[in-house]
Amino acid sequence: MLRQASVFAILTLILGCVPLVMAVVYAARPTERKLELMRPLSLAGLFASIAGSVLGLINVLSLVWRREITTATIQVIAVGAAESLVPALVGFASLTAAWLLVAVGMGRRGARL
Repeated sequence: MLRQASVFAILTLILGCVPLVMAVVYAARPTERKLELMRPLSLAGLFASIAGSVLGLINVLSLVWRREITTATIQVIAVGAAESLVPALVGFASLTAAWLLVAVGMGRRGARL
């Protein structure tokens, strides 16, 4: 599937995983500076995921505009719509795991104080 993905789609998938990487770093060694970085990285991951999904939906809708609607076209539209949700799924799942790791890091940090 990634062989057919555009550069923008791959970039949005990568950006969706950046907060998870930062959360792993924070959970390993929690500091206030790393926690401060989580907020903007989370927003960047969120917006990248939404933008990737919206771009996918735009591509699907442009297919609807250019082709006559047949059974085969509806199948292609369904697959395209499903694929356009992948960046949102990856990004939101990554953010969920990331903030759970932040909670672990905050617990570890509080235990030291």
